[in-house]
Amino acid sequence: MSSIHTTTDEASRQRHEALFADTRRTALAGMIGTTIEWYDFYIYGLAAALVFGTQFFPEFSPAAGALAAFATFAVGFVARPLGGVVFGHFGDRVGRKNALMVTLFLMGGATVVVGLLPGYQVIGIWAPVLLVTLRFLQGFAVGGEWGGAVTMVVESAPRDRRGLYGSLPQMGVPLGLVLSSTAFAVVSELPDDDLLAWGWRIPFLLSVALIAVGLFLRSRISDTRTAIRVKESGQVRKVPAVDAFRHHWKAIALTVGLYVSAGVPFYIVSVFVLSYGSSQLGLPRSVLLTGLLIAAVVEGVTVPCFGALSDKLGRRPVFLAAAGFAALLAFPFFWLLATGRTGLIWLAVLLALAVAHAGMYGPTAALYAELFSANVRYTGTSIGYQLGGVVAGFVPLVAGAFVNAADGASWPIASIWAGAALAGLVCALIVRETRGRDLDSGHDARG
Repeated sequence: MSSIHTTTDEASRQRHEALFADTRRTALAGMIGTTIEWYDFYIYGLAAALVFGTQFFPEFSPAAGALAAFATFAVGFVARPLGGVVFGHFGDRVGRKNALMVTLFLMGGATVVVGLLPGYQVIGIWAPVLLVTLRFLQGFAVGGEWGGAVTMVVESAPRDRRGLYGSLPQMGVPLGLVLSSTAFAVVSELPDDDLLAWGWRIPFLLSVALIAVGLFLRSRISDTRTAIRVKESGQVRKVPAVDAFRHHWKAIALTVGLYVSAGVPFYIVSVFVLSYGSSQLGLPRSVLLTGLLIAAVVEGVTVPCFGALSDKLGRRPVFLAAAGFAALLAFPFFWLLATGRTGLIWLAVLLALAVAHAGMYGPTAALYAELFSANVRYTGTSIGYQLGGVVAGFVPLVAGAFVNAADGASWPIASIWAGAALAGLVCALIVRETRGRDLDSGHDARG
């Protein structure tokens, strides 16, 4: 009898170890995949702020060229909800893994072609037309990436550690920002003529190696047990997007509001400030890029910390505290920027990204996944997240217009930042706590 118990215990231990290894492998693949996706997405934003105005819109004035470049940046966000619907459809009906392989390949291909794209002086109007088209493809791919990666990781994680594991794909944002900021910090050391002629292309072309690594890692993971059970039980929906809007409209609306509160400050700091700081405040480009790099490195640590904290305290309390801090930081952020002192500029960026944004962003992967039932989870999380991204993605464009209209004053964009954070506070007060919810259930989990 003792030997039977020993054998049973050993078999149970081996199953537990195998499950833990699968979870870690899925989480690693999710984190690296989203890191690559966001690297590709952000190098475009950095290039839009620094070089695209002169390369693709040289007939415009400097201010108008910058606005046009930010407009192409925003195009990617318009495409993101469409990508969320399309890839969510296949992810919920066929499986998460295959959809994620396609998003990674499509994103990388579009990025590399941007790096090879001739400028306006070579092919004329076709240059900005092709640039907008490739940006649309980038956004389309990212639209299906985040929801799938988060769904796979959260569904694979232990119930009491979903916040931590779910935050690992979230680390793709700061890590992608680290890689993209590092790449542009290096090429920005080139003389301006070299940077504009060929230097800006290097970060885009480096995506080839990153995509190869990402595809290899994703080829080694399997679909989640939850997705398999949905198919085996006959709960697969014919059109997941229709069911998501019909039965989870409240959850979608709340995820949009929660994303906006984190995404608006993030894109103000990571994209708009690069242009505003150099053109309106006369700050050195290297100071801004270095501050962004430091903050992104620290955020790579704080995001999983806030995710783990949400496993202890709940998703709502962590998000509420961070959103409140973000609202309070909106105006002081620009006051610190205007001092022109390097240390204070870096402090402002650090507080905005590593504390305010990380505190909101860390818990939301688990929160979003827990809001939706299993048969529409990929689609529902993608739609809510990406619709919020449409709002946030237009902020650099709107901010540039408002600041120009206000003769360089920062109060219009600080007001938008504070308003977005307050909207997130309201949504977090409405949404119900999701920690510990059964992820295999097919019931309406509207929150």
